[in-house]
Amino acid sequence: MQAFQYKKANNVDSAIGAGSTAGMKFVAGGTTLVDLMKLNVERPTTVVDINSLPLTKIERTSDGGLKIGAIVRNSDLAHDAMVQKEYPVLSQALLSGASPQLRNMATTGGNLLQRTRCYYFRDTAYPCNKRKPGSGCSAIDGFNRIHAILGTSEHCIATNPSDMAVAMMALEATVQLRGPKAERTVALKDFYLVPGSTPNLETVIAPGELITSVTLPRVADGTRSYYLKRRDRASYEFALASAAVVAQMQGRRVQRVRIALGGVGTKPWRSTEAENVLQGRDASEQNFNNAAEAALQGAKVTHDNAFKVVLAKRTLVRALKVVTEAS
Repeated sequence: MQAFQYKKANNVDSAIGAGSTAGMKFVAGGTTLVDLMKLNVERPTTVVDINSLPLTKIERTSDGGLKIGAIVRNSDLAHDAMVQKEYPVLSQALLSGASPQLRNMATTGGNLLQRTRCYYFRDTAYPCNKRKPGSGCSAIDGFNRIHAILGTSEHCIATNPSDMAVAMMALEATVQLRGPKAERTVALKDFYLVPGSTPNLETVIAPGELITSVTLPRVADGTRSYYLKRRDRASYEFALASAAVVAQMQGRRVQRVRIALGGVGTKPWRSTEAENVLQGRDASEQNFNNAAEAALQGAKVTHDNAFKVVLAKRTLVRALKVVTEAS
């Protein structure tokens, strides 16, 4: 691990001020950053501890939504009564990730920013465009069973690892950012970047900006939601494919639906194509299959991960069945 300077911020202003330093990283739970520092993947010259910032509340917004502070721990968010009642898809996603010990440390902001589990990204002996732009992508011709099939490019096929972000994508969350000059709000669907020719750029966060909160819109009465995750083992494992579905029903008709996929995209993957197939139509297996086909129509597989196309389709169909059959 490279030597670094440690600073502790006691308020948001001091954190932002310290955050303007080149080579700086914020740390809260540290469940991703510290691991990557040990591997010399992340090499910050300054680490700013933000655990003392007053960003730990889950509270109502004026319009009945939910505002989640950036330092709310994943365990606290998953077990919050309002989240479990109104946003069960989010609680389910959080509880399907990592382990209880990690969920007790990991934060909302950190979860949104966690980096890929690509073997080649995490091993500095291999070329990686995400780690060192222009060096090449070892995964494309390497062992790529866990890698992405949506949103890939010739420069990167790394998968986004977050479960929480998939649920938040289906819930149409917004992210509040604060930087040295201003505050801004970004829709989560616009927060993540596909790799293209610059896989080292993963989000729209500018240097020195800090996530302060995430806001979930109010859910309409009768909204149903569900998160389904497929993985190699039952716990402490990342998704091979997952689906978050948020739906409003009118009898057996899908009045409104939002769909996001995990484990298959270079970012948490919102599928408007699948939504358009289902919206206003009957909740039938044929329509579910058609939606799954639409969601995966742009899939681009490599030699080890072609199975993800079928797995993702079946995962989405199953999640849709569960949501639409709910009482």
